[in-house]
Amino acid sequence: MTSSELVEAFWEQVWNAHDPEAVDRFVVEDFVITNGGRDIVGRDAFKAWVAAFLAELPDLRMHVEETFENADGSRVTSRWRITGTNYGYLHSAAIGEPIGFTGTAVWEVRDGSLVRNWVERSTPAVLTT
Repeated sequence: MTSSELVEAFWEQVWNAHDPEAVDRFVVEDFVITNGGRDIVGRDAFKAWVAAFLAELPDLRMHVEETFENADGSRVTSRWRITGTNYGYLHSAAIGEPIGFTGTAVWEVRDGSLVRNWVERSTPAVLTT
């Protein structure tokens, strides 16, 4: 499996399947994600973060627009779009309205596992959708 295929399998099996426990199949124990300028450190903390995110957007759907990797497969970048119904996303009121936003994720991949992730989301677009 290429690094790009690994990332796309992660998107499908974790986010689109709404299965935080599937994280175990993809990330190392000391995985780090930087999201909104904050680091979430460790596989268990990341799984809890995924579960909380899914609670805010219970019908979340990840639409991968594009994924590509560098020559040695150690970095993968994806552009994506998320759609769903807002039940408290970003600590907003749980209004039950549809929302959507785009983002970019850069992954560090080592030995067939996801090691690190940096995420940027289009938060202003969320607030005006």
